[in-house]
Amino acid sequence: MFHFRRFSLRHSRSAQKVGTDGVLLGAWADIAGAHRILDVGTGCGLIALMAAQRCEVAEVTGIDIDAPSVEEARENAAASPFADRISIERADILDYDAAPFDHILSNPPYHTEPLLPPDARRAAARHTADLPLPALINRAAHLLVPGGTLHIILPTAAFTEATSAATACGLRLVRRTDVCTTAAKPPKRLLLAWQRPAVIGRQTTVNGQWSMVNGPRSMVNGQWSMVNDTLTLTAPDGTRTPQHHALTQDFYIS
Repeated sequence: MFHFRRFSLRHSRSAQKVGTDGVLLGAWADIAGAHRILDVGTGCGLIALMAAQRCEVAEVTGIDIDAPSVEEARENAAASPFADRISIERADILDYDAAPFDHILSNPPYHTEPLLPPDARRAAARHTADLPLPALINRAAHLLVPGGTLHIILPTAAFTEATSAATACGLRLVRRTDVCTTAAKPPKRLLLAWQRPAVIGRQTTVNGQWSMVNGPRSMVNGQWSMVNDTLTLTAPDGTRTPQHHALTQDFYIS
């Protein structure tokens, strides 16, 4: 059992365990005012529960292809204070169909090396063979409302591939946080937010880019901008940095 401030999680049966990456994404994503949120690869339900805690009116859906993970996530959601606003489904994002979402969050598989973990379920949760990054981004783009945002955490090495896929889908990078374990080390992870353009009128795609028919294009505050910052996790004394603490203080007990 993993205890957070407002909910607890079991993760013994889930292929995707509670981990730093998931906590960072769940706390970092700017989901204020959301009504519909999708957590792709929910595992034990960590990010879905964090989203439900942060958005008190949002309906949150978590999907996963792994049956034991779905079962455990459902139990965790049912035992939480947000049970009436969370649904967990066994589904593959690549053929998942639903009403569009304001925000999609994902801590996706990221291993690309040929040698897979010996546990087949753990391998599926962590390896891109079953969910290539471009395919995930493409499907997520089609499940977002205009103005909706895909929030994702990735290794730094995946940035170029992810950016190419997002651009091809008409998504624009609006926020990037480089995550460093310590101040002396280069970033190992990236927290990224890609937004689908908010539009008025009918939209179409031309050569992978969003364009407008019979209506002007509306952007974030009238223009595209991108926020880029750095998050350092661990101070020299081994404790969480003030920045890390401030980000996660609503979740971690100590």
